[in-house]
Amino acid sequence: MNATMRRAVIATAAVSMALSMAACGKAGGDKKDSAASGDNKSIGLLLPENASSVRYESFDKPFIEAKVKSLCADCKVLYNNAEGSAAKQKQQFDTLIAQGVKVIVLDAFDATSTESWVKEAAAKGVKVVAYDRLATGPVAAYASFDNEKVGELQGQALLDALGPQAADDNIVMINGDDADPNAGQFKAGAHKILDGKVKKVVYEQSGEWKPTVAGQKIGAAITQLGKDGFQGVYSANDGMAGAIITQLQGAGIKVPVGGQDAGLDAVQRIVNGDQAYTIYKAYKPLADSAAELAVDLLQGKDVKTVATTTVDSSTDKGIPAKLLDPKVVTKANIKDTVIADGLYKVSDICTADYAAACAAAGLK
Repeated sequence: MNATMRRAVIATAAVSMALSMAACGKAGGDKKDSAASGDNKSIGLLLPENASSVRYESFDKPFIEAKVKSLCADCKVLYNNAEGSAAKQKQQFDTLIAQGVKVIVLDAFDATSTESWVKEAAAKGVKVVAYDRLATGPVAAYASFDNEKVGELQGQALLDALGPQAADDNIVMINGDDADPNAGQFKAGAHKILDGKVKKVVYEQSGEWKPTVAGQKIGAAITQLGKDGFQGVYSANDGMAGAIITQLQGAGIKVPVGGQDAGLDAVQRIVNGDQAYTIYKAYKPLADSAAELAVDLLQGKDVKTVATTTVDSSTDKGIPAKLLDPKVVTKANIKDTVIADGLYKVSDICTADYAAACAAAGLK
């Protein structure tokens, strides 16, 4: 090959390499642009804990995932559980934003701590759906139950369990975590019904949504008041109610105790006569509402087709909201509530330990 031919080959190779590099550079640029525009097919889901209630892993998560898939076949849910840590949940929240997720369904472990998170997310175009608990900050939508009504139902169910002598009875109240705005609404609703209808609330403490703490608090109440010093116990949820009942049984005390969440163990305690009532907040309609709000936000639709009312948080006003109605569950209506809705089958409830109690309750 002469010199002229060698120069031609070199020139051709150089042009080919330049074109190849330009093409690679353009592909890299497309990838960067895609990341900057965000992930329009993923929805973040952050749930608060899995210790005091089994509902999040057993119901909320699978129901939300299934509803999102039914509304958006190629969408996916990126899930994490905070396991009772606000700091861990903040890390999970930040990770979702870093991944480019544009919609996050957030059930805040500490709803009072989220204002700065949600503000930072909004500034980056990330929309937050507050789930179950109303997170602080400019959330785009909220799905929950009418929480004050939950408390009212709890209070009325306790009055019903006490019977006609309720006006002469003293009660103990073990409330939820003071950092949770829902706990304050439950407590307010319960007091609205109980105050003036019972003799006195003789002991009231926060159980922090922790069964161990609730057990310690009822133990302190027993020590302070004596075995006959109270005739009923309000417990903010079923997890704490279980621990309270264990302590009461150990002390030889039999009084009405109620909770909320309609956990399987709580329903079994109701069948067995150990727990007076629970509050059933149908998980599927709640999860479906949150999924609908999230997908609408992801697709740029108006959430007001789902959010039929508005609520105010401590930081923001007029938040679009979907609020569902809770129900009281007692031994008398288990068939018409948690079984009729398909939450549990009779076989789930009526295991060998509860067979006799189920037969007496007419559960077959």
